[in-house]
Amino acid sequence: MSILAATESEVAATAGTAATAGADPDPAGDGRRASGRTRLLSDRTLARVRWTAIAVWAVAMLYWINRVGLTFDRNTLIIYVCGGLLAASIGRRGALSVLRDWLPFAATLVVYDLTRGAADALGRPTEWHLPLDVDRWMFGVQPTVWLQSQLKEPFPPWWEVGVSLVYVSYFLLPWAVAGLLWLRDRVAWREFAVQFVGISFIGLTCFIAYPAAPPWAASQCTAAEVVGGPSNPGCINEKVGTITSGGMLGKVDPRHGGAAPYAERIATRGWNGLGIPQAKALIDEGQAGVNEVAAVPSLHAAVAGLLTVFFWPRVRRRWRPLLAAYSLAMGFALVYSAEHYVFDILLGWAVTAAVTIGFAWWQRRRQAGSDRQQSGSHREVPSGAGEKPMAATDTLDGSSPSRS
Repeated sequence: MSILAATESEVAATAGTAATAGADPDPAGDGRRASGRTRLLSDRTLARVRWTAIAVWAVAMLYWINRVGLTFDRNTLIIYVCGGLLAASIGRRGALSVLRDWLPFAATLVVYDLTRGAADALGRPTEWHLPLDVDRWMFGVQPTVWLQSQLKEPFPPWWEVGVSLVYVSYFLLPWAVAGLLWLRDRVAWREFAVQFVGISFIGLTCFIAYPAAPPWAASQCTAAEVVGGPSNPGCINEKVGTITSGGMLGKVDPRHGGAAPYAERIATRGWNGLGIPQAKALIDEGQAGVNEVAAVPSLHAAVAGLLTVFFWPRVRRRWRPLLAAYSLAMGFALVYSAEHYVFDILLGWAVTAAVTIGFAWWQRRRQAGSDRQQSGSHREVPSGAGEKPMAATDTLDGSSPSRS
């Protein structure tokens, strides 16, 4: 009996020792668990605040659009995007990071506004002949005149809705893409932002140094009216169709009866087909307020080309034809609607190619320098300490950026 009692006592003591060994004797363990629960509650609170802020932003956007209507003004759009990013950054990134990262985009818009009239201030004459002559040399006809002769109808056909959507995507898509990249993958966002700003500033520099008139302006003026290269001759502001001969561009010979026999600026006609004439009016109003002789190179074509080239290695093969089709559709829309010559579009794509190649070269040089620096530091690291560190993430949720 005493042996049994002793055995039971030993078993109890052993179980108690095991229980004690399995528990954390350090009272700090409870503090860590409490700290973890506090952090979890704090994260949940921040998440609620963040989603509330996003909802408030969305409601405010809908209210403002309902009150003042749709807008395609880039200054307003960047304010909309930054407001949404500020809401989505609560508890994840500092508000100053939004302002710091998006300042270069805002700077491009400021500089763009300054290009209006800058060429006149510098005494630069506007080019009215070279792009037009190069197009005729390449095709034997004036492409805008030929396309409007073949396709234009008195009222916009259904497919002009696509023309208008592609044309207006230039004002919306880059900002939406930049915003999504900023939220999901800061590395990709930086690459896109550097190239977008680079393309924009090259284009803006060209607008100042080499102002050039677009096709729709050439259709409203004769060669005699633009002698000396004025940037804002009286003919450019005349009622469309005043010059029935088609001006410098040439007369349109429409296959569809009732269509105008001169080249028209028709990039926004498709909005009527969507039943949104207010959007057409807003875009037309915006076009009237920009630099009207900022045609070479075409930033519409350049930015469309950037979106194609940038996402080409980042999407699955089956989506790549859509990327290529987008750039080609933009080129067609610009020429058909008399917004740009083919000459302007090819130069826009050339700017994109130059910036993309230059950026890739800069990245290779930067990576090579980093590799040399790491190689030198590794020679000084003791053996056994050369494990490769885990790459830091730069996404809002802390996950590694992924590209498909």
